[in-house]
Amino acid sequence: MSGDAARLAEESATATPTIEGEVLRRYAGAADQAEAALCCAVDGYDKSLLEKLPQEIIEKDYGCGDPSQWVGPGDVALDLGSGSGKICYVLSQKVGCEGKVIGVDFNDAMLELSRKYQDEMAARIGYGNVRFVKAKIQDMGLDLDRAGAWLKTHPVTGIERLAAFEAECDRLRDEDPGVADESVDVVVSNCVLNLVKAADKKRLFLEIHRVLRRGGRAVISDIVCDEDPTEAILSDPKLWSGCISGAFREDRFLEAFEEAGFYGVEIVSRAAAPWQVLDGIEFRSLTVRAFKGKEGPCLERNQAVVYRGPFKKALDDDGHSYHRGRRIAVCDKTFRLLTDAAGPYAGRFEAIEPNTEVPLDGAMPFDCNNTTARDPRVTKGQHYSETRLIDGDACCGDGACC
Repeated sequence: MSGDAARLAEESATATPTIEGEVLRRYAGAADQAEAALCCAVDGYDKSLLEKLPQEIIEKDYGCGDPSQWVGPGDVALDLGSGSGKICYVLSQKVGCEGKVIGVDFNDAMLELSRKYQDEMAARIGYGNVRFVKAKIQDMGLDLDRAGAWLKTHPVTGIERLAAFEAECDRLRDEDPGVADESVDVVVSNCVLNLVKAADKKRLFLEIHRVLRRGGRAVISDIVCDEDPTEAILSDPKLWSGCISGAFREDRFLEAFEEAGFYGVEIVSRAAAPWQVLDGIEFRSLTVRAFKGKEGPCLERNQAVVYRGPFKKALDDDGHSYHRGRRIAVCDKTFRLLTDAAGPYAGRFEAIEPNTEVPLDGAMPFDCNNTTARDPRVTKGQHYSETRLIDGDACCGDGACC
């Protein structure tokens, strides 16, 4: 057993268990000795990307999904709860030498395991683009390695020293963050968010939003439940670290992304069969994708969109309602979100640009609180009077009737 695992096991025997302590203890042990039952197994990874990974990393990886398929060349990718480093080293190959990968974990035993293979993996792949940060995923601005180094030379021996340490932590978040604001293209996670205690989960989603660039996305695989866990489940320390007690209820998992400011929130994978059933409650793997980028001013540029269907009406994350086939007035920001070929709504809307472009720096504010139809004359121009007749033969060809 590693030193961390032994220490945590000894402490847990004499102290009242906490969520954080139980998670640290169990995952430190799982870094030392593989624990197959820690989470549900995943077989979906591209085997060609696993071939270069040491067997120890693969055996000591614990997750419930494969968010790696949503990462591409050149991305700056962040893995929450990077553990053994498996996803990071898979993503390293997917983003290529132009991209970067950041793994965040606060378990020393897991960080030791993932970091010991960095040089070897760089040699196998042909480049080194992975770094691991010791931090809590609900506070990724604070690099705990740097905070720990400060503590070694400034030990906390009283209230004044504690205040100085807290001030240093704030300085590190501002001046030398573990993960900086808007520095990442895609955040992935594999069965880790449920390990964060309930009181910190709102902050966790805000942190994911903070580190993403505008237009970035989060792809999160986690364990969810179809009903609220019972008190018996919530009070079992072993289930805290077993991806059960902290599981999100399915609907609330998606709502958490919404509340943090994400848009285009979508279930991209949901296990049909539950992984575990306790007290009649089903626990299963779910992968959700969500986008950042709906912040900013609403400007009038005479644009419109038409929802193509198949539903009679659709509602976006800002409360705008789109009736199938109707020309709807939208601000410039919403227009771009709905018609982005790489966005979540790709292919659902027809874009209608005005005949005369309204310069962005001259655009007036647009009231996005109401959904209204767009008069065709607004996009075509009030004095639009063009007549254009198409020759029948040219239109249909071979004398066919239109």
